[in-house]
Parts: sequence; structure tokens; C-alpha cells
Amino acid sequence: MKRIAFLFFTVLLLVSCGTKSGYFKIKGRFLHINSGELYVYSPDGGIEGLDTIKIEAGRFAYEIPCNKPSTLIIIFPNFSTQPVFAEEGKSVEIKADASHLKEMDVSGTKSNELMTKFRKQIASSSPPEILKYVVQFVKDYPESIVSVYLVRKYFITTEEPDYKKALTLVDLMLRNQPNNITLIGLKQMLLAQKEIILRNAIPYFKEHDISGNMVTTADLKGKTAIVNVWASWSFESMDLQRVINEAVKKHKIKAIGICVDPDAKVCKQILKTDGIQFSNICDGNMLETKLLKIFNLSNIPGNVIIRNGRIVERDITANTIRQRLSENKL
Repeated sequence: MKRIAFLFFTVLLLVSCGTKSGYFKIKGRFLHINSGELYVYSPDGGIEGLDTIKIEAGRFAYEIPCNKPSTLIIIFPNFSTQPVFAEEGKSVEIKADASHLKEMDVSGTKSNELMTKFRKQIASSSPPEILKYVVQFVKDYPESIVSVYLVRKYFITTEEPDYKKALTLVDLMLRNQPNNITLIGLKQMLLAQKEIILRNAIPYFKEHDISGNMVTTADLKGKTAIVNVWASWSFESMDLQRVINEAVKKHKIKAIGICVDPDAKVCKQILKTDGIQFSNICDGNMLETKLLKIFNLSNIPGNVIIRNGRIVERDITANTIRQRLSENKL
């Protein structure tokens, strides 16, 4: 009888500390949001595409299959984003005030508690200070999935990337996570980046767009041109598509889009709904799409800016394009 009671207590303890094996669960509550929807996607394969989290009476619960650590990015109604780190058999709780999302508290696993601590540490820091905090964090926790997220966010997917520093930090993490596929891919991209510097001539390419039309290097010559990488599950990249489309309609620039969604039908429907007027390529190969490798693009969103047949910038934001449009500087 004691043995049965012990087993029952053990099972109860395990359930109370996490969720069922093979799954990850997020539950939480928000002040100043009674009902609505949040969007969520994963940059490293935790889920496919874009999913939704429904909020009712200020509370929500969201559960996904999970067999390996992954990163989930939650998109809030004001389009700000916050990461949550998933682990098999674990659950986390989110507490936040919708008007102060930077102070969001995520508890339940070490990774999420580390991220919460870091978020609060940089809440009032300057950009240079934040970079120093990121470097120190990676040195302190080179084995953490949080370090991977921070290096990508602050040293790679930014308007002023520091690929040299990113490569140093990625090497440090790889010594502690030698089998991390995401890190291996980041290193390959960073090594290739050393060979493709700004002001290089456009690489030659020849591809069919989603409507069957031929797109070539010649389509990007002449005026300013943008090659933009996007996906249906990344709000930032779709926002870029729409801003670029406005510039194309005003005859300010030329553009080509590369959609990394697996389903070309979904891509085509989005292009129709948004009234996109420039060529888009979607071959279903996602991040293995040939044109991404030709332009050494690996971020979502990601882009290259071309003037007079040469690459002059990488990974500018939608707000930068809006500002340049308003100032007639594209």
C-alpha cells in the first residue's frame, strides 16, 4: 500500500512540475488584455508556420508537441515580440502587463528564467551596453539556447550586424553545443559572409517566379533594387514586403521576393491578398532555396539592397524604408 501511495505521489509531483512527455505547455495571464489573439512562430523548427494563442478573460493556455529544445517567438497586438524557450515535458507560466511587456515574467524552466532576468537587466540600457551584456551572457551560459537567440538578435539580424563578433560567440557556443544544428548553420552562414562583402557585384541567377515568369540578374539592374526574404509566419518580413510594394508602385525601386514557406499555394494567396506587384519565388525548399545561397541570405526577415548592379546594404528594416521613402532617398 505504501508503494502504491509513493508511486501516486511521484506521478502527481511530476505532473505538477511540468506537462506530459513529448509536449510543452505555456499558460499565463495578462493585465489589460481581456480577450484577443497572440501569434506565435518558431525560427528553429519548434512549430511549422504561424499559430495562434487565444486569450479569454485575460488568461490563456497553449500546448505543442515537443521532442527537442526550441525557440518560440510570441507576437503581441502591438507587434512587439518576445521569445519563449520550449523543452519536452516542461511547462512555463507567463505573467505580464500588456502596457509594460518588457517587464514580462516567464517562469518554470531555467532558460526562460534566464531570459526574464536578462530582459529586465537591459530594460533601461543603451544599445552599446546591451551588446556588452549579451557578450557576458554568452560567456556565462555558452550551453544555453538563450545565448543562441541573443547572438542572432543582437549581432546578426540587425541593421548593423557584427559578423566577426558573432562568429567568435558562435564558436564559443559550439564548443559547448557541438551538435546544435542551428549553431552549425549560423557558423556556415557567417563564414560565407566573410567572402561576400558589401559593394560586390550582383551574383548571376536565373529562376522562375511563382507565376512561371523568368527572373534574372538583369531584373535588378538600373535603379535601386531589393531582394527580400519573407515567410507567412514572420510579421516583420511581411511588413517589409508591403512597404517594399509601396515603393515599387511609386516606381522608386525594383524588387524580388523570396518566400520560404513550404507551400507555394499559401504564398500565392498572400501575394494576391496583399496586392504585391513584384516577382516572388517560392520553390518549397524553404531555407534550402537556391537563391538564398546565391545571395548569402539566411535571416527572416532578410534582404540585400542593390544600386548600380552592386550590393550596398543588407537587412534594413521596414521603418528604414518608410523613412527613406518619406525623404525621397531610396
